[in-house]
Amino acid sequence: IAVHYMIDKALAARSVATDELLAEAGFTPPPDKRPLTRWDLGREQFIKLGWAWRARYGGIIKWQHARLGASCDWERERFTLDEGLSRAVREAFVRLYERGLVYKGKRMINWCPRCLTAISDLEVEHEEEAGSLWYVRYHLTGDDGEYIVVATTRPETILGDTAVAVHPHDARYADSVGRYAILPVLWRTIPIIADEAVDQAFGTGAVKVTPAHDPTDYEIAQRHNLPAIEAMNPEGTMNENAGPYNGLDRYECRRRLIEQLQREGLLVKIEPHSSAIGHCQRCGTIVEPRISEQWFVSAKPLAEAALAAVADGRIRIVPEHFTKVYNHWLENIRDWNISRQLWWGHRIPVWYCRDCGEVIVPRQDPTSCPKCGGSKIEQDPDILDTWFSSGLWPFSTLGWPDQTPDLAYFYPTSVLETGYDILFFWVARMIMMGLAMTDNIPFDTVYLHGMIRDEKGEKMSKTKGNAVDPLDLMEEFGTDALRFALATGSTPGSDMKLPPTKLQDARNFANKLWNAARLILMNLDDPGAALQRELPSAAALTLADRWILSRAHRLTAEVNRLMASYEFGEAGRQIYDFLWSEFCDWYLEIAKSQLRSPALKASTQAIMAQVLERTLRLLHPFMPFVTEEIWQRLARGTRNEERGTRNEERGAASIMLAPYPTADERFCDAAAEEQMGLVMELIRSIRNARAEFGVEPAKRIEALIAAGPAKDLLAAQTETLVTLARLDPAKLRIAATLPEKPKQALSLLVGGVECYLPLAAMVDLAAERARTEKELAAAQADVARGEKLLASDFASKAPAAIVEKEREKLAANRQRLAQLEMRWKSLGRQ
Repeated sequence: IAVHYMIDKALAARSVATDELLAEAGFTPPPDKRPLTRWDLGREQFIKLGWAWRARYGGIIKWQHARLGASCDWERERFTLDEGLSRAVREAFVRLYERGLVYKGKRMINWCPRCLTAISDLEVEHEEEAGSLWYVRYHLTGDDGEYIVVATTRPETILGDTAVAVHPHDARYADSVGRYAILPVLWRTIPIIADEAVDQAFGTGAVKVTPAHDPTDYEIAQRHNLPAIEAMNPEGTMNENAGPYNGLDRYECRRRLIEQLQREGLLVKIEPHSSAIGHCQRCGTIVEPRISEQWFVSAKPLAEAALAAVADGRIRIVPEHFTKVYNHWLENIRDWNISRQLWWGHRIPVWYCRDCGEVIVPRQDPTSCPKCGGSKIEQDPDILDTWFSSGLWPFSTLGWPDQTPDLAYFYPTSVLETGYDILFFWVARMIMMGLAMTDNIPFDTVYLHGMIRDEKGEKMSKTKGNAVDPLDLMEEFGTDALRFALATGSTPGSDMKLPPTKLQDARNFANKLWNAARLILMNLDDPGAALQRELPSAAALTLADRWILSRAHRLTAEVNRLMASYEFGEAGRQIYDFLWSEFCDWYLEIAKSQLRSPALKASTQAIMAQVLERTLRLLHPFMPFVTEEIWQRLARGTRNEERGTRNEERGAASIMLAPYPTADERFCDAAAEEQMGLVMELIRSIRNARAEFGVEPAKRIEALIAAGPAKDLLAAQTETLVTLARLDPAKLRIAATLPEKPKQALSLLVGGVECYLPLAAMVDLAAERARTEKELAAAQADVARGEKLLASDFASKAPAAIVEKEREKLAANRQRLAQLEMRWKSLGRQ
């Protein structure tokens, strides 16, 4: 398996946050105290600074991944601006250009006024925000005082209006279509047109058309041959087309324009209105639609191939429901804007001849124009979208476009694991580019994980103050605990909450494992010998031995099945339940008694060691550090320390090189699991009864058991019952039937077995009756109160969540009442 460690150029592409980057590098701010920008350095110096940033922080990022337990081939580290990858990027661009799939054109794009670059649709994050809907009066030409009212969420763009549009079937405006309106503030005349893109239910049903500042308006303008008037500069200020508002920030322009409209009686009303506002994913600035000349990839031909690869089963997406999301996006894909007005990244490999106008797209940097021979050639200043190079990752890292041995051996890869939030950014583009460049899929399975949210289910972000640093969590809880909490708290494609309690539970699990291993190692004379010891036949093993071996092998089979179906969270949870609730809570407690028996000691040691070792290997992908440490200590007896070699039977020098466990059906024993289940359930029932009556933990109690057909089974487990249920061995009686049922005794029924616990020997009957009587009265009152409340009109008037809470409370009180009534009955009072 070739696992490449990737450092993407996007990590260093802090051209969007150059204030901090430049300050870190020690550059002096300009005299006018304005924030430093990349233009203060120029392109060459800024790129040098980017490489310095990569040199400084690339190693830290690598160390962070190593600390997280990432298991990569560190010698295969790749950076997306490495020379070999840069060659692959150029080759891919040239091939697409030669096929007519890359072109330069003037189109409506998303523009970030802070980054001063185009960004793709996928790089715009939409957030629902409360705003306003302004209703503005546009007078019609003529002297009769007629007007039309339009509603807008962006009054500052009125200054770029070139039409008013209504729906062709809207009878309210049938007489207005074909006439002209007077644009407020600038007093230009603009036509009133009819277009089906207009939503009759929005505002008044009449909308302003601003082709240079809205994608829908741009499409309307193309259908009606309307001019596009830009009223805004690239940095978000108003330009000369804005008339008196020239030079103002877009939002200051909005404020002043609204004041003018109010003064002139043109503002009819303002209504609250929420809408999805697009923000730049990099810096959070509100983006502007803008007409700009950019480079594009003609996406539909590439998308068709990518759709077919999933449809015919060559690529599988896990979880499956994301296939519909993937298909929907590709079926409605628009051409991909791949040029960015930034400096850090792969520069677009296109040159322009100033003498003859030739566009040169070469595989090697040109020195002259191939058409006219002139030397006045200039390279396009823009860089490629970072996802263009990332889309080549599966094969560019393996030496493509050369046909290398690595490429032949490792491509296509098997599984891509990534977040669903970059299904379109990265996954779909890797599939499109892989098919376009290699005529083969890049991987056969895509596994998508969800996002980590805070304990309230909210997305983590620095602005909300709820973001957490994984390094801080590792410092507080341990890396293994963090990994285990993340893995077991998730299901494929679903978001997960990460409250502190989940991390605390995972840390407690790591401690439980460590303490269990210490207990086992303390009781092994020779760990290596215990690991290699052949187990005796099933007939020579105890019930607990056969049970734990069966459970361990069933667990192994189920974990392998779950891992193969990418249900990692459930696999981890099952290992947790087995190790804590079965191996530690039951088998190790029973093993303490077995270790005192000379006849059972050796087999018990072997089973403890071998089950622990098997569980460590199952758990290792989730908790690599603690499992490696324990495994080394457990396997130490199999290593010749002086020679540094290891017994062939154990093989690997590290747990991560050891084979992942497989199940052996010979150890699966349904009868042992059923019999042990009865013993465990009986012990749990006795423990619960002790707790219910407040019996001191150290006190041993009497028990009379009518076991029926299970008499011999339970009799053979006497020591286990005595030890784990804290029974008095002198007062424990196990028989097929009892001559008569004891009076004033608590009766327990478990799987056909009746167990009686005489209360006089357990508690002070008088005091217990008084306590129970008081609790019974309180429980009856609670139930009566809840029934009365839910029988009233409260159930129909209160919020559903509160009503449901009261129903749950009533159910819990009824259950408590039933338990108290049983206790009262067992105390001899009817």
